[in-house]
Order: sequence, then structure tokens, then C-alpha cells
Amino acid sequence: MATETTRPDSPSNAQRTSARGRLTGIDMARGAALLTMMATHLLPVISPDATGHPEPTWIGLVISGRAAALFAVLAGVSLSLGRVPAAENRLGLALRAAVIAAVGLSLGSLNVDISIILVDYGALFLCAIPVLKLGQRALGALAVLWILLAPLAAYGLRTVLRDGSRPLRLGHNPAWLDLMDPARFAADIAATGIYPVIVWFGYILAGLWIGRLPLRRLGVQIGLLAGGVAAAVLAKCTEWVLLGPLGGRDALLATPQARDGQLDALLRADLSEVDQTGSVWWLLTAAPHSGTTLDLVHTCGTSAAVLAGFLLVARIRVIDRTRVLLPLAGAGGMTLTLYTGHVAEIAWSQKAGSEFDGGGLLAAHVLVALAAGLVFRLNGWRGPLERVTHAAYQLAAELRAPHA
Repeated sequence: MATETTRPDSPSNAQRTSARGRLTGIDMARGAALLTMMATHLLPVISPDATGHPEPTWIGLVISGRAAALFAVLAGVSLSLGRVPAAENRLGLALRAAVIAAVGLSLGSLNVDISIILVDYGALFLCAIPVLKLGQRALGALAVLWILLAPLAAYGLRTVLRDGSRPLRLGHNPAWLDLMDPARFAADIAATGIYPVIVWFGYILAGLWIGRLPLRRLGVQIGLLAGGVAAAVLAKCTEWVLLGPLGGRDALLATPQARDGQLDALLRADLSEVDQTGSVWWLLTAAPHSGTTLDLVHTCGTSAAVLAGFLLVARIRVIDRTRVLLPLAGAGGMTLTLYTGHVAEIAWSQKAGSEFDGGGLLAAHVLVALAAGLVFRLNGWRGPLERVTHAAYQLAAELRAPHA
């Protein structure tokens, strides 16, 4: 899922920066997103307390929702990278998106018990193509409007598409066989699935806007960190007012979705499996994977803060010289390969019916990812699947070169 690690040398790109100073921090952030997504796959987000009452774990409270959002925001940032700018190689971007989606459909065919983001990720790249040439202000305005309005549109679509005798929702990861039912497949990807593109495109727009900033500047990095933290805190404070003093939580706990007794914990940890219909209060939470405006504001804020934090870390000379975070940056440069291997190994373990310790398996996956990242980065190699996506992107660039 990572892209080229060379900043485009294009006259239209006003923010020319050194690749090393900027992209190491971006790759570290991408590596952190990968490892934290692994944690959400292998460790529970909700667990019973001493009395048997379901409560969010630290994974649910700290990582759930934020890791996947960071991945998506960085996807938007990555569109400003590469020897051939994405805005000038739209066919290449479409081919890259097709490769990523094909990998996702193949993984979905394994029936693994985790939510796979790759098909939606590929669809998000396709959706980005029409807006790549927008200016900074236009992107910012569109991002704000999208974050405000897209959750409303998705709520209305979910209500319509999930009703009736034939709900247009897959209920599982998209797979190749699902293409035989294009209406349900398209509805799931767009609005009714775990990662609805209508909502998640807001992350791409936010990432594109961030990617246009002069990110090598210290002041920009500090501003991005402060702004991200402020946005994240503001969203959660607003949620507290709406769900607490104004009665939103009580209203949601009175819905049919609360009958199993877990909704209070899910509101703090993960709403992805909850059918958020029947009450407008669903639109006013900032719960992980709720896809609301407050959720988008909060997770865009945390994503911006994490990215800024790694960009600041990359400036520290002792860290730069000792290259202690090179394994993390290396893993961030080959996330498609590592994510695919991670999901495939979980699928194999589940199919074998073997019981495994989630913490131990997570440690193994993290160590393998960091070791592979270090080896590939030291040797200047691309990951195997990154080579495929790069080849597709470059093929399109070469095809259009004679006509440039």
C-alpha cells in the first residue's frame, strides 16, 4: 500500500522537499499504522471484567478505529509522492488501485475472521482520481464539506439499502464470487460495509490536503501536531456533551441494538458491527468505526498528530544517524506485502483450527514485519507486491510518455 519514496520533481509542485527528511517520517507513520492494525486483528477490543460485564480493552480504547483511519489518511498523503505525480498518471493510479483491490478480493476469499480494508482501499484510490488536480484551498473546502455531509448521506443510504427482503450488504469481506452480485457488492463498498467509501473518502481528502503542505518545515510539523490534537480532543468533548448531558447515550441504549448488553462498551471501542439505523443519535457519536462527522474529525486529528509526531522524530539527529527506527520505516515502505502476509497467516491459523495466544502471535508478526522492513530497506528493495503495483503504475506512465 506504500508508494514511491521519491518526491516528484514537477514544476507544478510548489512544495519541493528533500525525500529523506520528509518521507522517513511518513514511512514510520505508515509502519505504525500497519503494526497497530495487526494489534486490532489479534487482540480483543472488548473483554469481560471481573463481574462478567463487557468492557473495552486498552486496544479498544486507544487503537480501535484510529489505526485504519491513519492508513487511509496516509493513502491521501501518498498521492503527492512518486517520480510521476499521480495527477499526471491517472491510468497508473487506476491500475495500482486494481492491483490492490485484486489482492483484497483474494484475501476475502480466504474467509478470515477479520475486516480486510484492501478492496475499499483500492476503491478510494479510484475515487481520488477526479480531485487530484484541485488546489490546496479547494481540497480543504471539499474535505470539510465531505466530512460534514457524507455521514448524513451514508446514514440515509444504509437505512434504504439494508431494509427490505434483500438487504444490500455482504456481511463478510468482499471476495471474487461477490462480483457475481454487482448491486450488493457496490452497495457494500459504497455505504453498507465496514469501510464505506462514501464516508472514508473524507480521509483521502484530508490526506491530500496534508500532503500539499510544506511538511519539511518545523513550524508546519508543530502546527499539524497541535491542530491534530486539538481536533481530536474537540470531537471527543463534543461527543461527551451530546451523549452525556444531552441524553444521547441513554437514547442509544434504549434502541433494539442494545439488547445484548454490549452497546455501551461498543460505543467506546468499535461500532463496526452495529446496525446504526433507527435513531439520529447514531450520527452524533465519535465512537470508533461509527463513520460520523465527529468520528472523522477525531480520527483525522489523531492521524495528523501521529504523522506530525513521526516527522518531528525524524528530525532528531541521533535517531537519524543511528537509524534506530529504520525497521519501522522499512515496514512502512512495504505495507501491502506485510499486510497480505499477516492476513494470510491468520487465515491459515484459523483454518487449521489451532488455538493461539493473541499476544504471542502479535509479537511474532511485529518482529517479522520489522525484520523484513529492515532487510528490504537496507538493500533498497521493494516488497514483492509493491513491485507489482509499481510496475503497473510505471507501465501507464510509459504508455502516456510519447503523448506528453
